[in-house]
Amino acid sequence: MSDTGDRGITVTEIAAMDQPIDASHETTAAFVGRALRGPLDTPLLISSFTEFRRRFGGEWSGSQLSSAVEQFFDHGGKQAYIVRVANNARGAMLCLPASHGVLVLKTMDPGSTEFVRAAVDYDGIDEKNQERFNLVLQRLAPDSGLILDQEIYRNLTCGRNKEGSIEDALLGSSLVRVEEPLPPHRPKQTDADYIDPAQSGTDGLTLSDYDLIGSASRGSGIFALNQAEHFDLLYLPPPEIGKVPGPAAVLAAELYCRKRGAMLILDPPDSWKNAHDAIHGVRDGGYANSDVISYFPRMYYRKDDGSPPATVGGAIAGLLCKLDRTRGPWEYLDQRGFTLSRKLVPAIDISSDDAHLLVKEGLNVIAGNVPGHAMFCGSVTLAHGTQVGDEFASMTTRRLCLAITNAIDRATRWAVFEPNALSVAERVVNQVHAYMCSLSDAGAFTDSHFMVQCDTGARHEPIDPDRGITILLAFHPSGSAESVSLTLHQSVSGCRVSKTAFAPVRAEVA
Repeated sequence: MSDTGDRGITVTEIAAMDQPIDASHETTAAFVGRALRGPLDTPLLISSFTEFRRRFGGEWSGSQLSSAVEQFFDHGGKQAYIVRVANNARGAMLCLPASHGVLVLKTMDPGSTEFVRAAVDYDGIDEKNQERFNLVLQRLAPDSGLILDQEIYRNLTCGRNKEGSIEDALLGSSLVRVEEPLPPHRPKQTDADYIDPAQSGTDGLTLSDYDLIGSASRGSGIFALNQAEHFDLLYLPPPEIGKVPGPAAVLAAELYCRKRGAMLILDPPDSWKNAHDAIHGVRDGGYANSDVISYFPRMYYRKDDGSPPATVGGAIAGLLCKLDRTRGPWEYLDQRGFTLSRKLVPAIDISSDDAHLLVKEGLNVIAGNVPGHAMFCGSVTLAHGTQVGDEFASMTTRRLCLAITNAIDRATRWAVFEPNALSVAERVVNQVHAYMCSLSDAGAFTDSHFMVQCDTGARHEPIDPDRGITILLAFHPSGSAESVSLTLHQSVSGCRVSKTAFAPVRAEVA
């Protein structure tokens, strides 16, 4: 998504029919948190920490978002959506004097470091025309003063319902909006000077759970990600040092990830000081979801002087993206090439007995398996401690299944709108079968047997878009003791995925 966002209109792109399904889709993370500047409740896709600093600001004691994003890119992440949320933050105000009154502009992005200036001139306007003016807006970097963005508007007027109305023109601005009331006359020229804000913006207060959750109807908080076509991992960095998102935010994020086919990365509370605390904490917390990945312990930064242990959810997201790109989501993270940065040291040493107990409860363990490096060990989801025998308690199995169902969902939406049911079933099977073959060749499955079937309803009647089609899958994930059977119900309202209790016999790959 571009910087401008869609401002409330979500367009879902449907892949062309019969196109090969991409087995090497780049895993995308999403971060929701507080930042120094940037648009609110608008997911922006970035590809480097430098880009994050330019758009959202750098390190800030008021938020852990910057540190999490830096960890993400340092550990192999390639692309991430950033959603900035705020609690009562305010935008700066620009006051442009007119002969009678003042033209007031308010910056769209709130924050104390969001610096926008304005200039007014009458160049190219007839001297007899006392109504028209030109406006230049510039957004500056607060540290260097370099111009980051510039917008130029010519032949404007403060008059309503007229061509060139400033109210209408600035509806397309990514920098400011007009505040009421408008002056009766145009603003005065600023000559070669720019007018700085008369009132600075504010950063607001520490985020609450409800700021993170936001509103589905307004598209704020985590629901701002409705504007993003797809993401794979969601992380909510701590709102402040020593604090993690509360139960309300975690539950809302769990449910949202389940709806979007993503996984939530959850940090351990600072109050967990040892394995005993972690085991009882995860039991008391009531978290038991196969779409949640958590870990213990936190980590120290080397050469830190007295700082509390840091969360590393951003680093884990980066490692998972790197793993998917180079090996595949069915692989384990505890292997050479996927260690955490040498700058990070586990806050406590975990014994092998304690590590076994933690993994049994669904908590992955950060341990120094390689000299000078720590690894993410366990590969379990938070379903592991409560749902004995559930294949989705394995992080590798769950992530592979999500990758498969999300890819098939995006690639087969065309089939719902095709009239020939018999032809559609055959084409969908061929399309999905080729994709499963590519995964099998890459080592995603234990053996070369899998099943793909497609049910389109009445075979000689047009497909009902409301009923849609049903795709049946059965396969044996690599490293799993059990096979997995899934049913995808693809309709005009979206794709619904469920586990199938009894699957047809799997056939060998041709």
